[in-house]
Order: sequence, then C-alpha cells, then structure tokens
Amino acid sequence: MTDIKLIAIDIDGTLVNSKSELTPETIAAIKEAKSRGIKVVLCTGRPLSGAEALLEQLGLDHAADQYLVCFGGAVVQTTAGQVIYERGISYEDFVDLEGIARKLNIHFQAISSDRIYTCNKDIGKYTLYEANLVNLGISYRTPEEMRGIELIKAMYIEDAEILDPAIAHRELFEKIGNRLDLMKTAPFYYEAYAKGVNKGAALDKLCGILKISSDQVLALGDEENDLSMIKFAKLGVAMGNATAQVKAAAEEITADNDHDGVALAIRKFAL
Repeated sequence: MTDIKLIAIDIDGTLVNSKSELTPETIAAIKEAKSRGIKVVLCTGRPLSGAEALLEQLGLDHAADQYLVCFGGAVVQTTAGQVIYERGISYEDFVDLEGIARKLNIHFQAISSDRIYTCNKDIGKYTLYEANLVNLGISYRTPEEMRGIELIKAMYIEDAEILDPAIAHRELFEKIGNRLDLMKTAPFYYEAYAKGVNKGAALDKLCGILKISSDQVLALGDEENDLSMIKFAKLGVAMGNATAQVKAAAEEITADNDHDGVALAIRKFAL
C-alpha cells in the first residue's frame, strides 16, 4: 500500500514497549515515513509534556508542520505547542464525576492543560504514576476550589480489581451519559471526556485541515480509546497485545508492542 499520507499511532501499549521505551526499529520506520512526506501523528491520552521526549527521539518535536492528538482527542496541536482544537469538560461535569467517585469510594482526578487536580488528600498511587509519566504537577483542591479551572478530562483510577466492580454500577453514570463519554484506557484508568471527544473525531478534524482523506490514513492502537481512530482510518491495525474489541474492529493485526509491531505495520502498509 503506497497511498498512506498519515499514520496515527497510540503511545502506551502501542508505540512504546512494556518498558515505555522506543525501539531502534520503531524510530527508524517512523523517520523513514517522515522522509517520504508521510505525516506521523501520535494520538494519546497524554498531554504534550508527556510526549515531548518521544517526539524528540522521532524527529517530530517543536515543529509547526507536525501534529499531536493529545488528551484522548480533546486537544489537537502542533508539536511546537500551537493549539488547533480544544474541547474540555465543565465544572458541572467535574462535580458530578467527583460525586460519583465519593459514592464508589475510589480515587479520582481531573486534568487541565498543565496540571493534575485531586480532591483526595490521600493521593492515589496512579495519580503519582500519571504525574511522573506525563510530567505534570499535582494539586490538592476541594470541589469548591475547582470552580473556574479549565479542565480537559477526568479519570477514575484504581487497580482493576477495585475499579471494574465500581464502574459496573451503571446507574450512577446514567445522568451524565448525555454529555460525557467514559471509557477504559488502561486496566487502572476509566476516563471521562466531553460527549463526542475521541481520537477518531480529532483525526477527522486534523485530516480536514491537512486535506487528507480517511482512505489515506493508517491507525495503530491497542485499547478501547483507540477504537474510534481504528474505525476512522481506511486501514486500522491492532497491536498483538490489543484488546479483543480492538482486534475485532481492525482490518489487520500486527505484532505486539514488545516485538516492534508498529515498525512492522509501517513497513508493510505504508512504505
């Protein structure tokens, strides 16, 4: 296949291996794609700060003509930092989501463009993990103190054996279902976005700007939040370590993220 003009790649569980590292094979394949004029767009739940080191290794950093879909599709920006599109959650959304966390007795956090906010004085281990992963600071705030803070998304965060039974209480989420989309993005993350925000919708906006058809897009992912871009792309490729749902939606399946699945797919379908 030689008509691919844009390659959309999830980061965690896809682009990087289980040690959160880029392999030489993946770097080489992406740099070759770039040299051929193909846009390589990382599509991630992370903010720009959490992708900058990877972008630098790939030669995609600090560029006005390279792009990043971040915060799960809530923000589209250049890798130089210029925001093209942004859609966050409201204070009302935050209050309702945080109230559910209190009822379920699980940790919860909300994220702005440059900070993680938690209402838990006992800061959860996954809040600390996320802060280190994406290079954001953490602030404790009461719900009342959150008024006026512009938020992009929110997350319920616990070990899977605590999180899964908690979020199975669907009745608690019914009243917010008309304005928020919630999805698992990792075994320990259940994320909330404004209705209609997802990676596929963000890619659609970006492709419109770049005048690239979805028929010219290759997308690679592994988790539920990658489904929208897998379905948007003409060629959706699931990682070998992807969930069964992602594999069922994809046109092709590549190797897992510990065996250069991204590099193999790029070389097979785009170069």
